[in-house]
Amino acid sequence: MTIDRRVESGRQALRLAFGIVPLLAGLDKFFNLLTDWPRYLSPAAQAILPVSAATFMHVAGVVEMLVGIAILTRWTVIGSYVAAVWLVAIALNLVSAGTYLDIAVRDLVMAIAAYTLARLTEAHETAHAAASIEVEDGRGHVGRVA
Repeated sequence: MTIDRRVESGRQALRLAFGIVPLLAGLDKFFNLLTDWPRYLSPAAQAILPVSAATFMHVAGVVEMLVGIAILTRWTVIGSYVAAVWLVAIALNLVSAGTYLDIAVRDLVMAIAAYTLARLTEAHETAHAAASIEVEDGRGHVGRVA
């Protein structure tokens, strides 16, 4: 396996993880099987929200599912950047509450991984596009640049 194939397999592993996990976590915001999601919302956030914590978590669940779908489809870069920002926001919410600091640290690490997925996908798409550019060699022959 070449380094390019190893990098690509790592990118695909991140893509699957950041696609499937937000889909499942987002869906669970409606069922609370994994955890009681509203308890993660800081008192400061609850004070400024115009809706209940449960309603906010439902909206968050929809956003998470959309991000997961974006990452699994052709919008991997955009979805990954949104996931990175989203995870930083979650971590900041947890830090502001002074609770679940272990989860805040985990979410910051996941944000870095989501950012890495976006950057790797940008590099992959750039390399893939460059490989498919057709050029004329001066003798009337058209070929693809590798």
